Amino acid sequence: MTTLCKMTWSRAAEDFIDGERLENLLARPAADAAAVRDVIAKSLAKQALDLEETALLLRAESPELVEEIFDAARTLKRTVYGNRIVLFAPLYVGNECVNDCEYCAFKRSNRDVVRRTLEEAELAEQVRALERAGHKRLIVVFGEHPRYDAEFIARSVRTIYATRSEPNGEIRRVNVNAAPMDHEGFRRVREAGIGTYQIFQETYHRPTYERMHPGGTRKGDFLWRLDAMGRAMEVGQDDVGIGALFGLCDWRFEVLGLVAHALHLSEHYGCGPHTISFPRLQPACGVRIDPRYLVGDREFKRLIAILRLAVPYTGLICTARERADVRREVMAFGVSQIDAGSRIELGGYTEAGDAQQMEREQFVLGDIRPLDAVMRELLEDGYIPSFCTACYRLGRTGEHFMEFAIPGFIKRFCTPNALSTLLEYLVDYASPQTRQAGLSAIQAELARLDDDALKKELIARLERIRTQGERDLYF
Repeated sequence: MTTLCKMTWSRAAEDFIDGERLENLLARPAADAAAVRDVIAKSLAKQALDLEETALLLRAESPELVEEIFDAARTLKRTVYGNRIVLFAPLYVGNECVNDCEYCAFKRSNRDVVRRTLEEAELAEQVRALERAGHKRLIVVFGEHPRYDAEFIARSVRTIYATRSEPNGEIRRVNVNAAPMDHEGFRRVREAGIGTYQIFQETYHRPTYERMHPGGTRKGDFLWRLDAMGRAMEVGQDDVGIGALFGLCDWRFEVLGLVAHALHLSEHYGCGPHTISFPRLQPACGVRIDPRYLVGDREFKRLIAILRLAVPYTGLICTARERADVRREVMAFGVSQIDAGSRIELGGYTEAGDAQQMEREQFVLGDIRPLDAVMRELLEDGYIPSFCTACYRLGRTGEHFMEFAIPGFIKRFCTPNALSTLLEYLVDYASPQTRQAGLSAIQAELARLDDDALKKELIARLERIRTQGERDLYF
């Protein structure tokens, strides 16, 4: 059985985060308006930005330039992703942890948190509850503990895929958020059929990283964590997700760290990360928050817009940590994936609302609306909610995804698949109000498609879903 984190690697781990350089880039004078506009033009041409170009956007402080950045991000979001928003739900499997991260309720020194690991039957019960709500995509979350080794994670993933609910409940894609592993560990988890393996660096500022992870824990090795996505990609896990926890140090430094990480993966492995996450530090049981680096709403919106311009083809995830009004706004200029109907306490999808909820959560959620309410708001705002999982299952991932996405061909797959999965939800799970809003949205979207063979086939498949009970029809 593979250990959770073997603290060795077969090659030298590269420290590609040059902290001094990043700080110097941020310390330069305020950005010239013409230079900022040149960078924006490059991004609108769907070219990834380098660190100096990203830093120019970060140093743009005038209200006029900031609004131009927002406008460009909105345009780029529409151009690359259209009006689709991909939906998923988190599922916490276990919160045992050997680390002592200053910002996390699951840290080992927190005696107030309720520790729990779901047994296989309990895990299946949570999955069935999610399926009954209409979910098709999950991210499963594990604490960092020897108990949660590669074999345990792989077994959990297989249990999720094998759990079905009548009449049409099934999970089609399981992403994983767990500890860094060695090559063999990543290989074993990949063989279970996962989608994306997600690891947050937490902070790219090395002195802050060392201060936040005391006590010689396995998470305290900055390079072991930084090198993790490379190890995963070397064994064929070409869908990886990175992220930083905003609120630990200067938000602008973290943006540059994320872009540096994305550029490194692209240069060394042929494609960048599948997703980038940017959670903000939130209140949590047993955690004291240092207010110095907390990110306000305005700065939060800026960082999302700048990330969208810097990495045009990378999915951006905004989780239910954020308030509903904030999430609603940032979807317009950057975000392409959100979770909905989320519970982050162990067993929360069937046991929510008890007196110990705070002691069972990793942090406090900002948006606790059920999936149907989120779906209805998305539809009313002109978005097409998508549960699509086709690209991963057909091998359109990693470098192959970029071959499709960069020329824009991916729209020929994404829109039809989004409409198909939306109709499944409307028929099987939606409230009457959401169903009506969704059917109207599908008709409007069909009217915008070219009258070609693809549209005819899509209409035929939608009719099969609606009248014949067929499911999981994808392009």
